[in-house]
This record gives sequence, C-alpha cells and structure tokens, in this order.
Amino acid sequence: MYQESEDWTEHIRVLRILTEMFLPHISLEDVEQIFFSKVLPKTLQFFDNLMCELSSKAKGLTSQSTELCSTVRNLLQAVVQLLETLTGCVRCVCSVQELSLQSVRSLPSSVLWVVKSTFTHCKDSESVYYGHLHLISDLLQSMFKETYSLQKQLMELVDLISIGSASSEDDITCMVSVIHTVLEICSVISNMDHALHANTWKFIIKQSLKHHSLLQCHLKHRDILAGLCKDTLLSFDSCLELAEHMKVSETQEGTDFRLFQKTVKLCRFFANSLVHYTKEFLAYFSDSCSQLHQLFLQIYSKFPPSLYAPEILEAHQDEISRVFLVALDPLITQLLPFSPFMERVLSENLDLPPEQQLPQCLLLLTIMDKLPSQPEEVQTLWNTGKSLCLFSALFLSFQQCCGELSLPVCLPQVLSTGQPAVPTTLYHYVCVHLCSFIAATLPSHFPQLERALLDAVLGSSMITSLLAMDSWCFLARYGTAELCAHHVNVIAHLVKAWPSDCCQVSALGVLLRRMLFLMAPEHQVEFAHKFPPEEVESLAVWQHVSLGALNPDLRAQVASQLCSAGLVQCQQWLSSSRALGGLPPVNTALSVLLVACSSADASLEAELKTSVLGVLSQFWSFLQAKQVSDEPCLQKTLCLLLHLLEFFIQALDAQLLTQVFALQSSLLQLQPPDHVRLAMLGFLASMGKVFIPQEAQRQVVPQLSCLFASLLADQTWLIHQHALEAFTHFAEETRHEDVVPWCLNSEEVKNKVVNFLAKTRQVEETREARTERLKQERITWSAQVVKVVKVDGELESTGEPVAKRACHAPSEEQYRAAVGSMEGAVEAVKLLLQKGSPPGWLAVKLEALHAAIATLRDSLRA
Repeated sequence: MYQESEDWTEHIRVLRILTEMFLPHISLEDVEQIFFSKVLPKTLQFFDNLMCELSSKAKGLTSQSTELCSTVRNLLQAVVQLLETLTGCVRCVCSVQELSLQSVRSLPSSVLWVVKSTFTHCKDSESVYYGHLHLISDLLQSMFKETYSLQKQLMELVDLISIGSASSEDDITCMVSVIHTVLEICSVISNMDHALHANTWKFIIKQSLKHHSLLQCHLKHRDILAGLCKDTLLSFDSCLELAEHMKVSETQEGTDFRLFQKTVKLCRFFANSLVHYTKEFLAYFSDSCSQLHQLFLQIYSKFPPSLYAPEILEAHQDEISRVFLVALDPLITQLLPFSPFMERVLSENLDLPPEQQLPQCLLLLTIMDKLPSQPEEVQTLWNTGKSLCLFSALFLSFQQCCGELSLPVCLPQVLSTGQPAVPTTLYHYVCVHLCSFIAATLPSHFPQLERALLDAVLGSSMITSLLAMDSWCFLARYGTAELCAHHVNVIAHLVKAWPSDCCQVSALGVLLRRMLFLMAPEHQVEFAHKFPPEEVESLAVWQHVSLGALNPDLRAQVASQLCSAGLVQCQQWLSSSRALGGLPPVNTALSVLLVACSSADASLEAELKTSVLGVLSQFWSFLQAKQVSDEPCLQKTLCLLLHLLEFFIQALDAQLLTQVFALQSSLLQLQPPDHVRLAMLGFLASMGKVFIPQEAQRQVVPQLSCLFASLLADQTWLIHQHALEAFTHFAEETRHEDVVPWCLNSEEVKNKVVNFLAKTRQVEETREARTERLKQERITWSAQVVKVVKVDGELESTGEPVAKRACHAPSEEQYRAAVGSMEGAVEAVKLLLQKGSPPGWLAVKLEALHAAIATLRDSLRA
C-alpha cells in the first residue's frame, strides 16, 4: 500500500481505507505506534508532493490551456479529498472518551502542518494563479472550507487532552509546539475570515490558560502577545476604514455596516483576550511592555480627537468606544502594579512621533484616574518613578501637544454627576483630571508633586507653565491654609533670590500674584511682616503681587509703604549720575509704584500721588529715542513710565505731554520691540480720557494721529489687534473727534477699523487646512527640538566646556549710543539748573567729569 505511485487517487483511496476500516479497530494504547507513526509520515510526504506539483502547474495556467487547467483542478480535488480524509481520521480519534497526548503524539503536528500549508496556499492564491482564479475558485473555496473543518476538528481533539503534573517533558513539549504552530497559523489567516481568526486565537488562549502551571515557563509569551497586539491593531484599522468609507459614501445601513459591527466585535474579542492572557502571564512580560505601550498609543493616535485620525461619524465613534475601548480599559488597570510597564510609560527617552504625543498624554491621564483606587504601593510606584514621576511625565507629555492645544481638540467631560458629557478643550480636560488626581494624592508623595509643579512653572513652555499654575492654585485652595501660606513663602523667597531679569521670575511672579488671593487674612499679615514693604530688598517680591488680594486696611498700609520706598529708590537714582547699571533697582521701584497705583489708587493720599507724578516727570527730561532703542533696561523703564502715566493722565501738564509724545514719535521710527509698542498703545488708549491743553495741541495732536496710524498699519498681528482695541477705546471717549479721521490715513486701515467695530469675521481657515498647518508646524518644531538635543548630547559626550565667544571690536553704533547718553545727561543737568539752585557737590563732580573727558580726548590723539 505504501509503494510510490503517480496515481493521486490511489493514494487517497488507500488512506481512506486505512482511516475508515482499520483505525476504528486499533486500541488507543497502540494507535500511535501501529497507525499514526507509520501512516502520517507517508501522508505528509504525499501532501507535500501534491502541493509542490500544484504550485508548479499553477504558474503556467491560462484559460486556453484546457489540459493544464484540468490537471490543476484534479490536483486541487485531490487536496480536498485528502483534507476530508484527515478530518475523518481526527474525528474518529475524538470519539474516544479518555484521551492522552501520548497516544496521539504525531497527529496534532501532522494535521497542523497540512492546515498551515493549505491556508497559506489560499492566502497566496492571487499571486500563485496569476489572475486566473476564476478557473479554480470553486475548488479553492472547497479547500478553504475543508481546511477550516480539519482545524476545528483538531481543536476539539486537543481540547479533550489534559496534561497534569505527572505528564512527561515530551507531553509538555508537544503541547507547547501545538500552541506555537497555531500561533503561526494565526498570522496566516488574520485577514481571511473573522470567525476562523477569532476561534483560532480562542484556542491559543484557552489552552495556555488551561495548562497554565505546566506551560508558563515554555510558552513564547512575547510572540503570543505581539500576535495579539498586531491582530488587535489590524482589526481596529479595518473598523476605521469601514467607518470612513461609510461616511464618504453616506451609507448607514447595509453590508458595510453589518461588517463594521462584526469587526468591532472582533476588536472586543482581542481586547478581552489581551486582558485574560495578561492577567495570567503578566510576570513574563518584562521585555514586552513596549508592545503594550505602543498598542495604546497607536489605537488612540488613529481615533478622534487625534489630529491624525480619519473622519468618521459620531455614531460609529461611539460604537467603537462602547464596544472596543471599554473592553480594552481593564488592561491598563492590570498593568498598573507592573514595574516594567511603569518604567516604559514614564521613560524620559520615548522619542515618540508627533501623532503619538496626545495618546501618551491621554494614557497618563487614564492612569491618574485609576491610581487612587489602587493600593498605596502601586501609587508610590507611579508617583515616585525611576526616571520621571507621573506628574512630571504628564507635564512633559502635555508640552508636546502644541497642535492639539492650538486647534484646540475637544474631549468629552462630565461636568456634574448625572449629566451627559460635554465637549471640553484639551487644556480644560487635562486640568480637571490633574486636579482630581492631586486631590487624591497621598501626603507622602507631595515632594514629587511640588517638585514637578515647580519644574513645570519654570519650564520653557508657557501653556505648560499655566497648567502648573492652575493646578498649584487648586492645591492651595483644596489644601490647608497653612500649606498655601508655606507655598507662597517659598515662591516669594525664590522671587527675591533670583535676578529680576531672569525669565523664570516672571512665571513665579504670576503664580505668586494668584496665590496671594488664596491666603488666609492672618497669613497675609504674616507675609507683610516677612517681606516688609518699606524695605528695598522686599520690593522685588511686591512688584509681582496685586494689593487687591489684601483686606482694605492692610492694602492701604502696604500701598503707602511701597510708594514711599519706591519714591526713595527713584529719587536716589535721579539725583545720582544716572548710570544705566543702576536702572534695574529703579525699574523694580517703578514696578512697585505701578502695583500701588493699579491696586490701591483710591486709598493713596493726594500728597503721595503728587510726589509720584513729580518723580515720573523727571525721567522724561533725559530719555532719548536712540538710547532707549539700544538699551533693553531703558525700554523697560519707558514701558513702566507709560503704564504709570495712564493713572495720572488727567493731571499731565502741557510740557510733560509734549515730551512724552515727542519721545514716542522718535522711538517708533526706530522700530522698537513689541512690548514697547504695546505700552505705547496702552498710553494712547488712555488719551481718550483727557482734553489736550491748548498750548500742547499743535505738537501733540499730529503726533497722536501719526502714532495711531503707524500702529494700526503694523503687520504684526498682536500689535495690530491691540491697536484696533486701543483706537476703539480712544475714539469712544475722546473729546477731540476731529483727530479720529486723521488716524485713518489709508483705505485699508479704515476698512480694518470698520470691520473690527462691526465685528466682521475675516476669512478663516477651514478646520482641515488649520489641522494640516498645525501638523507641519509640529514637524518643524520637533525637528528643531531634536537638533538642540543632539547638540546638547555632543557637548555632554566630549566632557569639555563650550568655547568662549570671541570678543569683537565695538561698533560705531555703540559709540554713538554712549555719546548720546552723555549728551542726554548734559541736557538733563541744564534743565535742572534752570529750575533751581544746584547742590554744593555739583561743581566738584562736573570738574571730575571734565577731567575724565579730557583724558578720553587725549587717548584719541595718541
């Protein structure tokens, strides 16, 4: 019977006789040795020869070659008959009540080889038959069905087998081999049939869990997990493709919708399988956490509200969320106690692509939502971290979501219990969830929280700094009054210790200003004692606060003390040599005066106000446009002076108004930075409240209209917007109506003002265009960040300090600026001499300056 023959039919006839007439009469103890060990090797050899010849003949198949077509069909028919015979063989063994793996050892591996080969042939049929599928499609379909039946029958057989603690190593090896081979089959059939795919995976999971204790050390957990993750993503992609197609075709029912529902359920099956498998074998996933992490990131990167998600209907989005994502959610809970997963998610060097930044942020928020219900050791694991704690990781991730924050994307948020979720911006969503987590944070984790908040406030991202401030203010309100007072004092000491021109001080100042409002009244009094307003050293702190946070009595007292201290600082500088190096304390003093005037103007005594205005007036006599344009410290002085004059706008005399407008007009021609132009606009807006004195109108009115005209035509959108607002305020309040048309010196500016007043919307980007623009901006920004990181890495690797910049010879402009300062100082002294008697030391000081100038002149001649 085993003699080789070219007749396929005879081979199959013999095999069928053996399985139908001999096999049922062989005892279970002898079937492996007598039957399977002898018949199955020959059967596999015959099958391989059959498949090899089939593939060879298929290459030349055409519709004209009828003989070849008949041969191929006969070969396929032989394969189908062989599959039927093997199915009968397996079914015969399944009829036995008690079954051991030892008695059928060679059967599962042989059958799985046939199943895998035939499924592979069906999968590759497009390429194998070169577009002539229509000639043999009926037989290919029969081959697929019979292979499906054979696999199903084998799974029933394996399900009847139990291996216990007494089983041999060979039994364990055999069962592991079966599971791994079925895993390979999964990769073949992933896109062929949903039910087949699901049942095959169900077999793998079931057998792995059934023999958990015996197989756990032998299974390829990494491969099984990778297969589950891969097939989950493939099914999810299919869902999205179907949903996108239905949106484009505007179909809600029919075949596509039913297929969509089946695919969503398949996704749910994979999610449940991941949950079950992970629960049992989590300890073996130490080197697979990146796969699980990537699974979450890739799913949420393709799903709304991601900028990179396809456009699908809300109904389909809800269906995917309700059926699939809800089933996947428990997987995160199971992974929380797992330290390798924590290390992966909180790694500092994830280097995620732009489309995965928002998913990372949402994953961290999901973890924050779940952690409070976890044991203390799990919370400690995440809140302390190894490289980053959970708080720091969230701020870092949030910082990367610039496109989503700019659009902004919206997420569903339940604002009150029992109410439906409403769309909220990403910023609001993150802030709410972060504050909720802070409220549940254990006191022992406050050091990590405080450090993360401070780092975020001091960071380079303004929006992240604002999120940290909002969260910190929530902590101040939610926590005890003592905790709030402690944090305010720490922040104030930092502000006091750092140089005032440090950019981080601005952020700390904003936080300090907000938190002072949250302090208990008695703690505010203590704060005023710790940082006495009358002391010069404390002015650096008080320049950042709002006195409106204090009770009326304390407010009036502090405002008076701040004004006195600020005036002393200004008068000392004005009566000295007025060196630019001495301006920072003066700017601090002016900032303090601004705080007092803006927060406690009504409580300031009239005499004190007069003193302030008198000091402010003295500054304008020596300020020169070129010098201000060149010196940042003078620019800050000018901005503060302009803001302060807004409070005294109705008390300005003609001479001072003339000086102020002359300087602004000259300075605007030198293209000052944005913050100077914004300060100008604030002052110009306040001019609507005052009637310009008759003697100053000839000079001031033309300059006023020219300033407005120039700023309204500014191409910087921020300046232009503020110019429109400032001009509107001025036009609504001014008594000089004839000035208004002079400010609109072109039709373009006039139309923009009219549109602004009519609240006419300009042509806006479509959401799609804006999304694409933000994507491109993110790519540019990310590339720049990577470039900076690479440079930093090279510097660190060399272990050498950065080379000092070469000193360049001073430019002609620098000389002009220095000489201009000297001339300005001389003019200022002339004006002072005209107003009154000079102090006794002035003559001596002038002699010394004269000698110094002579020395400089002599050095030029040398």
